[in-house]
Amino acid sequence: MKDLPVRITTLPSGLRVITAEIAHVRSVALGAWIAAGTRDEAPEDAGLAHFLEHMTFKGTRRRSARRIAEEIEDVGGSLDAHTTREYTAYYARVLAEDAPLALDLLADLVQDAVLDPGELARERDVVLQEIAEIADAADEWVFDLAQQTAFPDQGLGWPILGRRETVRGFDADRTRRFLAQCYTAPRTVVAAAGAVDHARFVDEVARLFRTLPGDLGPARQPPRYVGGEAHEEREIDQLHVVLGMAGVGLDDPAFYAQHLFSGILGGGMASRLFQEVREVRGLAYSVFTFVNVFADVAFFGVYAACDPQRAGELVRVMAGETRRLADEGPSEAELRRARRQVEAGIFMSLESPGAVAEDAARQLLYFGRRITPEEVRERIAALGAEDVRAIGRRLLSARPTLAAVGPRGTLPDLTEVEAIIRPA
Repeated sequence: MKDLPVRITTLPSGLRVITAEIAHVRSVALGAWIAAGTRDEAPEDAGLAHFLEHMTFKGTRRRSARRIAEEIEDVGGSLDAHTTREYTAYYARVLAEDAPLALDLLADLVQDAVLDPGELARERDVVLQEIAEIADAADEWVFDLAQQTAFPDQGLGWPILGRRETVRGFDADRTRRFLAQCYTAPRTVVAAAGAVDHARFVDEVARLFRTLPGDLGPARQPPRYVGGEAHEEREIDQLHVVLGMAGVGLDDPAFYAQHLFSGILGGGMASRLFQEVREVRGLAYSVFTFVNVFADVAFFGVYAACDPQRAGELVRVMAGETRRLADEGPSEAELRRARRQVEAGIFMSLESPGAVAEDAARQLLYFGRRITPEEVRERIAALGAEDVRAIGRRLLSARPTLAAVGPRGTLPDLTEVEAIIRPA
C-alpha cells in the first residue's frame, strides 16, 4: 500500500498543521485536535473537558447554535466532536470547495464560544441525563467502574462525562478558566485529509486560529496505577465483569507486542478466551479483550457477562488463560494470525479521509511526527513469541483490577484472582 503524501508545518504560535492529500476524492475531512481531556482536569472539575465540548456548539460571538448547524448542513457537510481522557477533537467533512467554511466554523467553535449562563444551566441537565443513561447500562458502566478502580483519584480514572456532583457545579467562570488553560496553540493540531492543498490550508489556519494563546498550559501529572476490586450490586440477570491490569503506553517499545497479546487472548472468534469461554464451556455470549491506551500507560482488560452463579468459573478461566499465554507464549499460528489482524486493522481503518485526518492528528499530538503504516507493519513483523511472553509477564506484574456490576453470585474476590495470575 503506497503511503499518502503527508506534510507538516508548525506555525510561530506553536500550533501544528498536518495534511494528507488523497488524489481520488472530492471531499475533505478536517478538524482541530486539542490536548484537553480528563487528565487536565482538577478533581472538582471532573467532566469539564467534555462539558466544554458540548458548550462550544451552543453559540459563538458570530454564530448561534442554530446557525452553526445550518451553515454546515447547507453545504451538505457534517460537524461533530468528542472528548477522551487525553484530548478533545472537533471535526468536519465537506466537499473540497466548502473546506474554507468548515475551517472557519471549527476555528469559531474552539476560540469564540459564548458560554451563556442560561445555556450552561440547560447543558448541565443534559449531561446529567447522559451520565444517568450510562450508569443505567451495566455493560457500559462496568468499564468506567474498572477504570476508576485502576486509576483512583486522578484524571485517568474518573469518567469522561464527570460525576453528578462535579457537573452540578460547572459555571461560566470555571469553564472559561479551563478553556484558557488548555485551548492553546501548542496543544492544538489542525489536520486535513482528502482534496487539500497544504500551503493554502496552512495560510487559512494561520489566519483563522490566530487568537489561540501561545502558552503550553499546565503540565500533566504522571499516571498512578493502583488496581483493586469493586462490585456494584444490581438486580439484573447477568453479572458484567472486567478483569484488568496495568499496560504500557504509546511511549513504550512493547506497545505493539501488547496488541498482539490482546489479539491472541481475546481479539476474535479464534482467540483463546472466545474458544474456551464460549465455545468449550458456554459461559458467556460476549468475551473480549480491550486496551485503553494513553501516552504513558494503558489499561489492559478482559470483559465478559455471565450467569452470576457461574461467575467464579468465568473469572478463573479469564485469569488462567491470561496467565497461560504469559507463561507459554503463543503458537506460531497464533502469532501469524495476530500480526495479520493488527496490520489489516490499521490499513483498513485508514481508507476514509476522516480516519486519515484523525490518525495523523493523534500521532502528531502524541509523537510529534507521523508514523507511517509501513513503519508500523515493520515493527509488528519484527515481533516474536518471546516479545508476546515478555509483555504478558509485565501485564501480570502489578496488582490486577476486578470490577463487576450485577448480582455477585459466585464472583471470587481479588485475593483468589491474584493467586491465579501471580502465584507465589
